[in-house]
Amino acid sequence: MKKIVIYLLALTLTGCLWSCDDDKPSGHSIFDTTVGPENEFEEWLLYNYVYPYNIEVKYKMEDIEADMKYTLAPAMPDKCIALSKVIKYLWLEAYDEVAGLTFTRTYTPRVIHMIGSGAYNTNNTVVLGTAEGGLKITLYKVNDIDPEHVTAAQLNDAYLKTMHHEFAHILHQTKNYSTEYQNITGKDYIGDDWSSNSQTEALARSKGFISRYARYSADEDFVEMISIFVTRDQDSWEAMLEASNTVAEGNKDTGKALLEQKFEIVKDYLKNSWGIDIYELRSVVQRRGNSLGQLDLTQI
Repeated sequence: MKKIVIYLLALTLTGCLWSCDDDKPSGHSIFDTTVGPENEFEEWLLYNYVYPYNIEVKYKMEDIEADMKYTLAPAMPDKCIALSKVIKYLWLEAYDEVAGLTFTRTYTPRVIHMIGSGAYNTNNTVVLGTAEGGLKITLYKVNDIDPEHVTAAQLNDAYLKTMHHEFAHILHQTKNYSTEYQNITGKDYIGDDWSSNSQTEALARSKGFISRYARYSADEDFVEMISIFVTRDQDSWEAMLEASNTVAEGNKDTGKALLEQKFEIVKDYLKNSWGIDIYELRSVVQRRGNSLGQLDLTQI
């Protein structure tokens, strides 16, 4: 099955940019639950991931599940506990609240795989996550989490943005977005060259892209718009737009004008295809992020 790298961050001299117990439902899981959980965390995962969402969280290192071209380290159990709670609270339950449990259960990937270390490439980039056909998401650098000192902003940049990004891929692969989207900045997609030193965030935004990585392709551009919008508050979003209010060489419109055209297509797509108000989704994500301190990420 083709593996798709869903988000990379370039390592530059300036640094790297970067719940709750549920009752077991009456339905059947797609996973074999006849063998009992080995520990308290695995029992928690059954009631919080497998039973309600049919999602298996793989937190133990398995060579068959990992990309063998990288030198990787397993994730520490306490870090996996923290991230599992965060993903459920800030990602799964946010979509539950906006679109309903049936929607979330139907379209989310079936496996979340956690790796302790980063996956570093020879071109000075690091992989934050990979996705396989909408069925599995692998998250890296899980051991970087400090369960006792986390903020929504840190988690969004390192993990939650990746989850929103990949989920948006699943949605557009199920119901595609308008071809008008690609036409807005079609001449400026550059594939793997997005990570070269000459391709800065400021240049990307002046050309109508919300991030450097958005220049990879129209699909990546589309999902970057969604994932960045919902993980940023309104002030941060408006600041990004204002910073892009310049005209890049070869363009006739400002980056801000191009981004606003793209956002309208994104907004209409989510509303018309899925019944999701992107403003409501962001409001829920932001509210949950602001109440993150109520979660105990150190205990099951």
